[in-house]
Amino acid sequence: MTNYDFYAIFVGCGHGCDLAARILGKAGKKVAAVERDLWFGTCTNYGCNAKIMLDGPFELTTAMENYLKVGVFDKVPEINWEKLMQYKIPFIDAYKAVAKPMMEQCGCTCIQGHGCLKDAHTVVVDGKEYTAEYIILGPGQRDDKLDIPGKEYICGSRDMLSLEKMPQRIVFIGGGIISMEFASMAIDMGRQVTVIDHGDHTLKAYPREYVDEVVARMEKKGALFKYCEDVCAIEKTATGLLVKTQKGFEVEADYVLQATGRPVNYENMGLEALGIEAGPRGIKVDDHMRTSVKNIFATGDAVDKRIPKLTPTAFFESQYIADLLLGKTTDPICYPAVPNLVFTFPRIAQVGISLDEARKDDKYRVADVPYGQAFLFNTHNEAEAKIAFIFDKESDLLVGAAAIGSDAGAWIDVLALVIFNKMTRDQFAHYIYAFPTTTCGPLMMLGQIW
Repeated sequence: MTNYDFYAIFVGCGHGCDLAARILGKAGKKVAAVERDLWFGTCTNYGCNAKIMLDGPFELTTAMENYLKVGVFDKVPEINWEKLMQYKIPFIDAYKAVAKPMMEQCGCTCIQGHGCLKDAHTVVVDGKEYTAEYIILGPGQRDDKLDIPGKEYICGSRDMLSLEKMPQRIVFIGGGIISMEFASMAIDMGRQVTVIDHGDHTLKAYPREYVDEVVARMEKKGALFKYCEDVCAIEKTATGLLVKTQKGFEVEADYVLQATGRPVNYENMGLEALGIEAGPRGIKVDDHMRTSVKNIFATGDAVDKRIPKLTPTAFFESQYIADLLLGKTTDPICYPAVPNLVFTFPRIAQVGISLDEARKDDKYRVADVPYGQAFLFNTHNEAEAKIAFIFDKESDLLVGAAAIGSDAGAWIDVLALVIFNKMTRDQFAHYIYAFPTTTCGPLMMLGQIW
């Protein structure tokens, strides 16, 4: 048996890797993690955690707008972005002090630097070689920039999460999750917002009818959406930045955010020499998360997969790899229905079979519930809130759901459990829920229309 330095080396320490490394370390395995940036990766330091802290006050003001309609409030308070950023920074920065020690307390050797594969069992970090029986790749993704004149003026999501002041005029390139979440905040602050999208509508992964409602709300507040357009140049002017598209549209801005997808950081990792295949969508793996080199795995956002690239799916893969390497399973990875949510105002959430797909396929039955109108007291006067329940006609099981509303995330999490456990109508009928919580109403409605 070969005497390796470690049982497993994790190249990258985002959420696709850190959980597995800690589990293996606690199980007595000798493991190491290599990280060239901040421990625990993008979500913890530059993404979800920071975003949701900034999002919180906007969630409150959106709820207040619903009561403003009936005169409960005279006005909705303005959000002080500078104070909000001061609130966010120390909380997020605190992770830097605890992440690495947390790994080490679990028995993991932490190596700072860029990891590159030398062969199937060797990782080189800044000229020093480390060997392992197994190698797990989790290099994550990064912000991208269009290769156009003026690209130096383009900012990414990391930049916007650290903005000291909210710019007055912002152009968002791309109409995906990142753009729409930031644009929702900016427009609620009364800023001039322009979204330029290559496609014919935004948020393509979400139900079109719900997306149109979010866009309509933003347009009512002054947002401009330009579809089927491609930014071709950005020029510095005396009054800001001039953003130009190939079709001749021009708009001035103080800030330009590009969010057109995030490339995988697989370059300069030595994949080609080992014959490990990777492309624009990520590193290719089999149904056991293995690359073409059977002792080398890939996980998290770096993987070429159709499953949504979310923090929970990265954790799920990390747990799976730990179980696999500890001999707790030999089965292929099997993802449950993945609930996902976009933090616009209102929220849009979905799980399982998509609403757009269900509307087109006769094998499904869709039950639309105008939940806000039926349970106005329970949605805090959000009359526009809706839920769509998707049933398989043959099995009569709930196989999908979609929702729009401020509490859509809580609803969809509970419904994901119903779908995952393949609960029947009779089983579901024997539960009692706390009343009047934000989740009891949708569940009561489900019981009535199943």
